Amino acid sequence: MRGLLDKKDHHILEILKDHGEYTTRQIAKKTLLPITTVHNRVRKLKEEGFIKRYTIIPDYAKLEKNFVAYILASVDISLLKSKKKSQYDVVDDLKRFEFVERVDIVAGGTDLVVIVRVKDVDEFDKCLLTKLQLVEGVEKTQSLIVIHSKH
Repeated sequence: MRGLLDKKDHHILEILKDHGEYTTRQIAKKTLLPITTVHNRVRKLKEEGFIKRYTIIPDYAKLEKNFVAYILASVDISLLKSKKKSQYDVVDDLKRFEFVERVDIVAGGTDLVVIVRVKDVDEFDKCLLTKLQLVEGVEKTQSLIVIHSKH
């Protein structure tokens, strides 16, 4: 493992964070580095795990999935212990729903933060009341509706 990254590596990573679709040639133009240098550095960054994967940011409005909510969920630890389950199992159960974008285990006044993305408030209501709140181990929820998001 090479260890710490230098300024050139960080510059390449910054470009790729915003433009994962860029070719080696395009990155070379932005960084003023030779194409072969960029190619080798990107390959090394992948091999060493600094780049996990490339992804996209969909146009959620066009996909009719523009309603976002953060669900703060408390977990019934006693119930989970009696079932020989953990919070990780609850996370796995929640992530099976197509409307769940992300689930994080957190410290503080709540146990989980679930990010939900659906078409509208009616779909959210249905997903929350008939699916998410019925997951074994979910004790209570609090919903925070996103009114503006900037990517």
